[in-house]
Amino acid sequence: MFKEVKDFEYITISEAKEIMEEIAKKRQEEGELLFETRRALKHLRLFAKLPAEKAKELVEELAKLPQVGRKDIAVKLADIMPRIPDEVRVIYAKERVTLTSEQTEEILDIIDKYRI
Repeated sequence: MFKEVKDFEYITISEAKEIMEEIAKKRQEEGELLFETRRALKHLRLFAKLPAEKAKELVEELAKLPQVGRKDIAVKLADIMPRIPDEVRVIYAKERVTLTSEQTEEILDIIDKYRI
């Protein structure tokens, strides 16, 4: 039996954590959490770097930049929150875009505004 994907949207790790927290809370009320649920939640708690709302704002701000444009790249940037230009370049390594140093710095400046 296969499940069909009806809708798809890129979300940040922080947003996924918030959703999983709600699911875990409901499942705990009904009984014990499955091993997979506990592991997923542990992973999300470990790697979420911002509150979900702030991560969403960061994605929206990054997506407005012409050098970012696509939501999937903005989500990657928000999840990883690079600190140096080389980390940004790694995210863009498979893309057909070459960023200038000014474009890279603009991305890093926006990310730094959201850093906790």
